Amino acid sequence: QVLLVESGGGLVQPGDSLRLSCAASGRTFRNYVMGWFRQAPGKEREFVAAITWSAGFTYYADSVKARFTISRDNAKNTVSLQMNSLKPEDTAVYYCAAGATISALQARRTDYSGQGTQVTVSS
Repeated sequence: QVLLVESGGGLVQPGDSLRLSCAASGRTFRNYVMGWFRQAPGKEREFVAAITWSAGFTYYADSVKARFTISRDNAKNTVSLQMNSLKPEDTAVYYCAAGATISALQARRTDYSGQGTQVTVSS
């Protein structure tokens, strides 16, 4: 069992930055590909970013590429999402998740998922 707890959400203005963090506890964190998803009101949960256990490979949704950066610290069992140049369309609940592969996460097949943290981008 892996417990994931997100933090760092909030209300920001367009163009601002925000950093989300996810603390993992339980089974071996480094065995999993970690990722972030988001879900806006009335929309399906969508893949945002993923990172392999060695942090050697990352993958982003086209909508966030060049604005968001995912990173992980296996020693601290944390994964982060740095979000820059935020737009109103980035408003959503953001979820941290663990999965077997990047492809699995892209297909929304997660082994574990957190409770989410709200990000609101509004002027």
